Amino acid sequence: MSGFEQVAFGSEVEFVGNPEPRCPCLLLLDTSHSMQGRAISELNRGIATLRDQLATDALAMKRVEIAVVTFGPVNIESGFQTPDFWQPVTLSTTGDTPMGSAVEQGLDMLKERKARYKENGISYYRPWIFLITDGAPTDSWQRAAQRVREGEEKKEFSFFAIGVANADMGILAQLAPRGPLKLDGLNFRELFMWLSGSLSRVSASNTGDRVSLAPPTGWAEV
Repeated sequence: MSGFEQVAFGSEVEFVGNPEPRCPCLLLLDTSHSMQGRAISELNRGIATLRDQLATDALAMKRVEIAVVTFGPVNIESGFQTPDFWQPVTLSTTGDTPMGSAVEQGLDMLKERKARYKENGISYYRPWIFLITDGAPTDSWQRAAQRVREGEEKKEFSFFAIGVANADMGILAQLAPRGPLKLDGLNFRELFMWLSGSLSRVSASNTGDRVSLAPPTGWAEV
C-alpha cells in the first residue's frame, strides 16, 4: 500500500475525517429592511456568541453542524458546517421578507444534507430549524407551512419560530406547529446562548434519545 490512507468509494473527505454523528441546525434569518439598525447588530452579535459557545465544547465541535439562510432576498450564507469550519458572515439588511421561499430553501437543503449523511454511513440527530423574523411574509407561505407540518408529524426535524418586535405571531403560529415564541426585546445573545447549550446537550446524548431542554428563560417573553 502507498502512504495514502485508503478511503471507501463514495465517501466524502469531511465524513472520513470526522465520522461522528451529526446534529444539524439550520438558521433561517430575516434580514429585511425592518431589521436594520440595532436589531441586525444584536443578531450578528448573537450569531457570534453561538459560534464562540460551541467552540468551548469539544464534542459539539465535532457533531453540531450549522447552516445559515437569510431572507430579504433568500440567500444561502453558509451550508452545513461544523463550528471549527463555520465562520459567520456579518449580516446586513436589504429587501422584503420572502419567508415562504426561505423556509422551502432550507427544507430542501436539509433533505439534501440528510441524504449525504446516509450515503456516507453517518448517523444523525433530529435536525433543528430556527426561524427568526420581525415581520410577516411578503410571498406565499402556505406550501412552506404544509411542508413544515408534514415534516414535524414524521419527526423529520424540529421547527422553532421566534418572533421579534412586530412579527406577525399569527402567521408564525401557522408555520410552526409547536407554537412560536416572542423574543424579549433584542435578547439575541441570550437566545443563542440557550441554543448553543441545547445543541451541546443534544450532541452529547445518543441519537434517538429524548433530551430535556432548559426552559427559554432570559430571552423569551412569558
